[in-house]
Amino acid sequence: MSLLVVGTVAFDAIETPFGKTDKIVGGAASYIALASSYFTKEINLVSVVGDDFPQEFMNTLKGQGVNLDGLQIKQGEKSFFWSGRYHNDMNSRDTLDTQLNVLGDFDPIVPESYKNCEFLMLGNLMPAVQQKVLSQLSKRPKLIVLDTMNFWMDIAMPELLETLKGIDVLTINDSEARQLSGEYSLVKAAQKILAMGPKVLVIKKGEHGALLFNKEEVFFAPALPLEDVFDPTGAGDSFAGGFIGYLAKTKDISFENMKRAIIFGSAMASFTVEKFGTERLIGLSQEDVSNRVQEFVDLVQFDISLV
Repeated sequence: MSLLVVGTVAFDAIETPFGKTDKIVGGAASYIALASSYFTKEINLVSVVGDDFPQEFMNTLKGQGVNLDGLQIKQGEKSFFWSGRYHNDMNSRDTLDTQLNVLGDFDPIVPESYKNCEFLMLGNLMPAVQQKVLSQLSKRPKLIVLDTMNFWMDIAMPELLETLKGIDVLTINDSEARQLSGEYSLVKAAQKILAMGPKVLVIKKGEHGALLFNKEEVFFAPALPLEDVFDPTGAGDSFAGGFIGYLAKTKDISFENMKRAIIFGSAMASFTVEKFGTERLIGLSQEDVSNRVQEFVDLVQFDISLV
């Protein structure tokens, strides 16, 4: 089943308590595509970069089965760049620099060969760009997953609300869920957000796991306790990539299977944070992924007798 991934392919410069990097490859679509590539090899990418972006990483994506026909390369322009510094708790960060560059006037073009995709992952972009992608598809995908952030809630709430009406699954973090809904209780927040259009809501809680909601049920998946977290950047996008990649592989979009997809997404996120940038997501074996998923199973599996 073909998977269309739309989002940023970009540069980051990151500082954490464990160290700092110069300019390295990042961007939501980079993490999503790499994470999903361990489950399906029919991945089509729509994004934009400048002519400063390294061919080596493009080759890496191709090697992982990612089709780059929809990657625009703007000659004479620079790629999107973000720089940030994480605090000691690794849950909060300060943005030091943001340079939109080619992203400032990004007009997504979906190639003809992409337009019949079965699964669509709309990475974190301005809602108007996400809507442009939806308007170009030949038919509605079997599943549409959208990620967004508080920035778009601040400056483009009407456009975001309109976009939410046409999707199946929304993935956001707990603070964004509270902002979008106006509710502090995540249970109340989830029901308000589900009334906005999505059939399913995923609330990411970082080191505290993830919650999966529909209108009748809720499921909780833990995060794997890790001794060292080097870089949380891209963990949420890797989670989304593992989530939709597993669903595309199994072709099952039931709520029960989404519970399993949450675990696979959490496993891919746990790899990401172990090194800076996308490095840890490159060169994993299927055994690595299976062993990591088993760690999640072992973490929560127990026998209990209700007497």
